[in-house]
Amino acid sequence: MPRPLFFTFDGIDGTGKSTQSQLFCGWLRELGYAVVTCRDPGTTDLGERLREIVLRGEQLNIGARCETLIYMAARAQLVDELIRPALEAGQVVVSDRFLLANVVYQAYGLGLEPDDVWRLGEFATGGIQPAQTFLLDLDVTVAADRLRATRDRMEKRGADYFTRVRSGFLAEARRFPDDISVIDASPPEAEVQARVRAVAAPLLKSR
Repeated sequence: MPRPLFFTFDGIDGTGKSTQSQLFCGWLRELGYAVVTCRDPGTTDLGERLREIVLRGEQLNIGARCETLIYMAARAQLVDELIRPALEAGQVVVSDRFLLANVVYQAYGLGLEPDDVWRLGEFATGGIQPAQTFLLDLDVTVAADRLRATRDRMEKRGADYFTRVRSGFLAEARRFPDDISVIDASPPEAEVQARVRAVAAPLLKSR
């Protein structure tokens, strides 16, 4: 059974996820699709409050497992409140990050077991999975140069951490090549977007 039209963008910070997601959503709307967008964590009232904790709570001592569970709680609410109803209504959902980010940032980045995070995510999402994840890949140094001057709790973790995270993204893409498309984020925006659309087009056609 084909998966619903649910797409996610992921990658280390500074790869251009937000820009590519916006371009992609504009293209989908031009094609006549009803598109719902979200960010994970966030979007819902609860999700935004939890996002503030994990990204701005520098004064808090948040362990790796606790951090993972906070993200999962935000994601569970996002699925129940927005993603599942939108998909059931026949809309296309495009999310800035989803479960893969937890697997990579907390498992590869902080030393948890990736498969444990995947299993926890299966429960948190109720089995909802993207039809495709666009993994925007970029050298860690180049990505860091693109970031704004004011950085959040995650962005402050440094080059070694983000090197592990990037390696984790690529490792998971090798594990699940049908579900995660690695897209070089270094070319101009239009070229990156063309690659995103080329990956998405057959999935849209199949529906």
